[in-house]
Amino acid sequence: MVSIVHLIGVTLTIALLLVVSWLSGRKVKDAHSFSIGGKSGSWMVCGAMLGTLAGGQSTIGTAQLAFHFGVSAWWFTIGAGLGALVLGLFYAGPLRRSGCSTLLEIVSREYGRKAETVGSILFLIGIFISIMSQVLSSSAMIGSLFGMSTLWASITGAVLILLMVLFGGIRSAGAGGIVKLVLLYLCSLAAGIVVWHVAGGLSGLRDGVDTVYHSPALAQFNGLTDIESIHHRYGSPLARGAFKDLGGCLSLVLGVVCTQSYAQCIWSAASTPKARRGALLCALFMPIIGAACTLVGIYMRGHYVTADELRALQAAGETLPDGLGVIENSAQAFPAFILQHLPAWLGGLMLGTMLINILGCGSGLSLGASTILVRDVYGNFKRRMGMTASPLSQLAQTRLSIVGILAMAVIATLLFRSTFINDLGFLSLGLRAVAILFPLCFALWCPGRFQPSRVLLSMPIGVGAMLLAKFTSLPGDAVYYGLAASLLTILSHNTTPHPMLSRKGAKFFLTTRKTKKYNL
Repeated sequence: MVSIVHLIGVTLTIALLLVVSWLSGRKVKDAHSFSIGGKSGSWMVCGAMLGTLAGGQSTIGTAQLAFHFGVSAWWFTIGAGLGALVLGLFYAGPLRRSGCSTLLEIVSREYGRKAETVGSILFLIGIFISIMSQVLSSSAMIGSLFGMSTLWASITGAVLILLMVLFGGIRSAGAGGIVKLVLLYLCSLAAGIVVWHVAGGLSGLRDGVDTVYHSPALAQFNGLTDIESIHHRYGSPLARGAFKDLGGCLSLVLGVVCTQSYAQCIWSAASTPKARRGALLCALFMPIIGAACTLVGIYMRGHYVTADELRALQAAGETLPDGLGVIENSAQAFPAFILQHLPAWLGGLMLGTMLINILGCGSGLSLGASTILVRDVYGNFKRRMGMTASPLSQLAQTRLSIVGILAMAVIATLLFRSTFINDLGFLSLGLRAVAILFPLCFALWCPGRFQPSRVLLSMPIGVGAMLLAKFTSLPGDAVYYGLAASLLTILSHNTTPHPMLSRKGAKFFLTTRKTKKYNL
């Protein structure tokens, strides 16, 4: 039940985060300092990374997946943490030595502008899927707070994301991220402690799940046949299958490495050691937040059913067992826990933190997608058609594209509302990894060795193979097929000599090696 204390807590938390972001944003004097900065310390780097990683997918999505599959939901935040670890240990130095400011710029310098354009379009697909997940997360929050249907909650979430873009977004991801880190981390720990205390530890959580599935209709609805299958689903870290869960983790690891926003955090650091420490701090915090959200999801499974499950019970002639509540869908598991099982002041604080984070992530993704659409896709189309002017200004084009993107996201959200939020996250980050992982790695460590035409071809072939595997339900995770297709395409016709025999490759190779010892 939403109280006035909840609403006051939400309002004050959002106001605090916006004020901190606005005050920090006043220090930005030009476009370079806005996007790269170059003076961030380790905690600022950590805050900026967590500001995006610990969003709706890591919190609401993890609790939703735990509601259905128990501890295996932890893989999302484990993968995100491992991705930050790999980024800090192996990529921080090469990225900073490259002299570039975007990942696609590194690829473009080695393989040409066409590779940058194709990569931008493929990135747009991955970003759009992430926008869908943010709209789903925001609709779960808003639906829980105000009792709205999925349709109106999704529309409201999209409108709020649009307003945040027009407002200007959160100007300083680092400082705002640190505040969100402290609030979200403390609130997540509090939620985990409450669950552990109320449920009575792991045995209490298991007993709660067993009690729910005493109903034959409910067990059948969820594809469970006996007590062993129940314990396997909620107690096994590989409940959805080793290839599925480990493939999702791999998508997170590689997706973090291949996402511009996380690389930008590395570039924003004052030095390579500070960039590396910031990424390692992020790697430490992410799994802890995920563990708390997983406990919340399992606890809610033992005490709530969804509206669809209730209808299945009624159709089978069963009644809702005593002590069980009803939520509209499993995405509302975490918001419902906050409203029903935490003190109102703490619940308001946590709801405000999660809501502003989801809206901030959604606005940043929408703005990035519109920039790619207007500058790369539409801009290249105009150049090819010989158009020198447009009836609309670039600002108007950007705003209209944001409206169109969010409208499409709402429609897609309604079509795929039964999809797990984290599965959208796995797919989005996996697509980005498949698109540029090998081109990026080869540009950094093997310049001049591979044919640009093959590298260019590997991008759409890899993404196409991944999508085909995803929607035809091939065994294993779709990311394996995408990565294999991409690599085989690059290696299928490699006649370029060793990088030291390529003038461009040799120059880049020698430059990065000369500076290596100064940036450890």
